[in-house]
Amino acid sequence: MNIKILTPETVVFEGEVDSVLLPGKSGEFHIMKNHAAIVSSLGFGKVKLYTNAIQEDYAKFFTKEDEKDSVFSYPIKSGVVEFNNEKGIILAE
Repeated sequence: MNIKILTPETVVFEGEVDSVLLPGKSGEFHIMKNHAAIVSSLGFGKVKLYTNAIQEDYAKFFTKEDEKDSVFSYPIKSGVVEFNNEKGIILAE
């Protein structure tokens, strides 16, 4: 599935991932392949991408998590996610 993370300043990430864990207003939720369409607000926390690697252009924005070698996180204050047809857009602050 394809995920794009945008901030007012720049494109933080665009590429293929296995899944993404998001900090929703009511708690974390996980979007995996073949997930139903969703639009949701996001709260303070980390967007965690489950993928084998992050392209060099985007690596400076992410922290590699200790829990697994294939998890990369990006901290946000708030945002919105829209996911449909294996494509997700995350607008974040």
